[in-house]
Amino acid sequence: MPAQALFGISVAFGFIAWGIVAAQYFWPLLRTQARGDALRPLLLLHSFRFIGLAFLVKGVVAPELPAAFAVPAAYGDLIAALLALVALAALRSGFGIPLVWVFNLLGSADLLNAFYQANASGLEAGMLQATYFIPTFIVPLLLITHVLVFLILVRRDSVAAAHERAR
Repeated sequence: MPAQALFGISVAFGFIAWGIVAAQYFWPLLRTQARGDALRPLLLLHSFRFIGLAFLVKGVVAPELPAAFAVPAAYGDLIAALLALVALAALRSGFGIPLVWVFNLLGSADLLNAFYQANASGLEAGMLQATYFIPTFIVPLLLITHVLVFLILVRRDSVAAAHERAR
């Protein structure tokens, strides 16, 4: 089977597996929590997005890895990690929720742009070398948790509101 097909199957299975985990385990816990409490672990998870800088490390990726993919993916992930940390730090303030919106919109757009740039630049799966696990294992988790953050931000949840008022 061609490497690109194996790569696509790996990405698809990443989405399927993390989707099941999110639906069965993450969302049932998060939906009953106050907004800030539900957002904290998701923001903390995204603070690890600095791992995308590995796309810029020679020897970790193939020399042929297109810069049109690697540079925006690496620095976009770093910016998303910083935004996640800033939003996490500000969560208890009046700026917290607006910063979570900024993080979530830009972080989601960054991941979607990375998929676009990978296709547009002719990225081949083998060029990723040691970073192959990022788009197959980590990116599906990150995109799914971005969806969870959106759900938490837009929900009208009397249980969560009651928890926030009780504080």
